[in-house]
Amino acid sequence: MDFNVKRLAADAGTLFSRAVQFTEEKFGQAEKTELDAHFENLLTRAETTKHWTEKILKQTEVLLQPNPNVRIEEFLYEKLDKKVPTRMNNHELLGQSMIDSGNEFGPGTAYGNALIKCGETEKQIGGAERELIQSSAINFLTPFRNFLEGDFKTILKERKLLQNKRLDLDAAKTKLKKAKMADARLFLFKTCQQYLFENALALFPLNSVRPFMCTSCDEPSLTVSLSLSLSLSQAEQDLKMTQSEFDRQAEITRLLLEGINSTHAHHLHCLNDFVEAQMTYYAQCYQYMVDLQKQLGNFPSAFSSNNNQSTASGAASISVPILPLSGPLPANTANASSGFTELQNFSGSRKARVLYDYDAAGSNELSLLADEVIMVSSVPGMDSDWLMGERGNQKGKVPITYLELLN
Repeated sequence: MDFNVKRLAADAGTLFSRAVQFTEEKFGQAEKTELDAHFENLLTRAETTKHWTEKILKQTEVLLQPNPNVRIEEFLYEKLDKKVPTRMNNHELLGQSMIDSGNEFGPGTAYGNALIKCGETEKQIGGAERELIQSSAINFLTPFRNFLEGDFKTILKERKLLQNKRLDLDAAKTKLKKAKMADARLFLFKTCQQYLFENALALFPLNSVRPFMCTSCDEPSLTVSLSLSLSLSQAEQDLKMTQSEFDRQAEITRLLLEGINSTHAHHLHCLNDFVEAQMTYYAQCYQYMVDLQKQLGNFPSAFSSNNNQSTASGAASISVPILPLSGPLPANTANASSGFTELQNFSGSRKARVLYDYDAAGSNELSLLADEVIMVSSVPGMDSDWLMGERGNQKGKVPITYLELLN
């Protein structure tokens, strides 16, 4: 119990001396030990790293999850050390809606089939986005967050400890300075006293002066002299001890601050991983959309039936063309389906009339004009939705949905 009380008293005295030193520094009444320029640069670099790491981390989280409510929910689950419930992202929700609507309209219809294909692609993009978020969280966000919650907090802790050691050092310097000033005053007082005593001996007999040299005067002077000597010696020892502790803490803090270089190198590696994850994500999305575009290219683009609108004055009706993703197939297309199947199963060629204009999407395809007649044939290994078309010397793939076989 005695030890605890003494320790508490010592800690209280240390805190009080630090507070006094800090206050006197603020008012310019005490000297302050300044850190060297290199150390200050390390401190500034660490603060800058912390500032921009926080900003990049926050903006990346916004990029990967734009919904602030979901971000808060995920943060709470993380703090509670619970698994975040699985939910569909926006692409997957859109894809599911398209698939459901396509099934409602009928997979056999052009529009319903196109909706289903678009929905499946949107769900693929949603899956790719989920992989991007997971990869970015592991390889990019987590290392940045670990730096802020681990390494930088350690730097702050050691920096605060260094600040306390500096206050102790400056307080010890102030204490030594005051002890030296008191010792100098005592020395001056004793010199003056000796000078007055020697002059008094010259003027008065020794017996008349001796009564002034009573023990009540000499003993306190001796006691004060010994006390000041002990105080000066203690102040010098305290200064050596606080200087040693300050130098040791400064070296520890310096090593931690110089570790920011390693942090930058690690963050650079994480940045490369993040860029690679984004590159993979966008490449997958591009490929999914290219494949979807090819699938939708199999559907004919046709004008729907004219919508006749009569004006109030009885003017002639105006035909308003509407460009849907895919128009209705002509009535004779169903009757000709058996002909296409026969053509694909057996070798040979037949004439076909083009129903709609078609722009070739590649060098291996053949552009078509509505109502022209071309020769078509089947090529082994070709997709069932395509035939090989020939127009004079021109040759290329053509979609069967744009053709009508002729007898």
